Amino acid sequence: MIKAVIFDMYETLVTLCYTEPYFRVAMAEDAKVPTETFGEAWDETIYDQSTGKLTLEDALSYTLSKLGRFSKNLFQEMIRKRKDFKKEVFNHIHPDIVPMLECLKKSGMKIGLISNCFSEETEFIRQSALYPFFDAPLMSFEQGVCKPDKEIFLRCVKQLDVKAEECLYVGDGGSCELEVARELGMHPVQAMWYLKEGTIQPSGRKDGFSHAEDPMDVPGYLE
Repeated sequence: MIKAVIFDMYETLVTLCYTEPYFRVAMAEDAKVPTETFGEAWDETIYDQSTGKLTLEDALSYTLSKLGRFSKNLFQEMIRKRKDFKKEVFNHIHPDIVPMLECLKKSGMKIGLISNCFSEETEFIRQSALYPFFDAPLMSFEQGVCKPDKEIFLRCVKQLDVKAEECLYVGDGGSCELEVARELGMHPVQAMWYLKEGTIQPSGRKDGFSHAEDPMDVPGYLE
């Protein structure tokens, strides 16, 4: 019997792909360095950003300094652009996401969140209209551990006070999350509503998993 639904955040409840992006290509352009050069330095910070060791400000300061491009004005402008981008994604939520979460709540489901996220994303998740729905919001920046580490899944299950086999896990499929959820005994469902070809999204349709084409398909998997 399903007692809880655990969601991924990005490319599941919200998407980074329907808003003008501010990722490494645009950041490298502002820093006036080649994208590959910027990316090599930026990538050194990704894991530490995901696990709470570095904030966005720490990571960008390190990257620009390493590249010999740090200036206060450039730093502040890039921070502003990055935060504006990450905040804006919450203005482009699929229209059925909130109704789906409301439906789950009305049915008595506990709702969890497991999100790999940086400091600025943690900030905007907490400010979003989605946050009040979560009984157990686990964000990697705060937890010090990120997917696909099983530990963050187990912490979420514990906070929800359910067994793994009593959980439906819904995610786009990045970070091997569906595979880990299945290994732990959860019931994984791939969220398809934001996925489309030719984007930065980390996963396409995965064989061997159930698929939800629309958010309102999710409650149907509780039966």
